[in-house]
Amino acid sequence: MVSVSMETAEQTEARLRRVIAAAGFVVHNGVWCFEESPAGRPPALTGDTLAVVRDNESWSALVPFAQEHDGVEQFGVFSFHFPADLDNSGFVGWLATRLKAQLGTGVFVICGSNRASGGIYDYWGCPIDLVDDAIAVIKELRAD
Repeated sequence: MVSVSMETAEQTEARLRRVIAAAGFVVHNGVWCFEESPAGRPPALTGDTLAVVRDNESWSALVPFAQEHDGVEQFGVFSFHFPADLDNSGFVGWLATRLKAQLGTGVFVICGSNRASGGIYDYWGCPIDLVDDAIAVIKELRAD
C-alpha cells in the first residue's frame, strides 16, 4: 500500500535510511540490456528475463546482454525487496538523487509486487561501468 504522510526532511532521511538497511538487496551478476520487440509481438519470457514493460509501440524486456544485442546500452542491475511493514514511499527519488549527486549517473527503476515476499520490489539499473560505484554507495547507506 502506498503510504501518505507528512514529515520533515530529517524524518524522511531517517526513515529511508531504515528502509534501505532493512530491504533485501541483491546484485544481479553480469551485464544487462533491454531487448525490444513490436507491440504486436510480445517477447518470449525465460528464466533470465527480469522485467517486461511496454508502451504503445513496443515491448522492452530486461535480459542478460548477449552478442546479438550489440549496439544497445549495457547496464548493471541490482534489486531491493521491501518489508511489508516499512513505509518505503519516496525511496526511488531519494536513492536516485543520491546516485546522481555522488556518481553523476541517472538510473532506471522497474517496480513490481510480490505480496508473498513482503510486497513491493524494485529493479534498478545503471551504466555497467558505474555499477560497482553504485553498489558501494548503497552498501555505505545500508551500513549507516
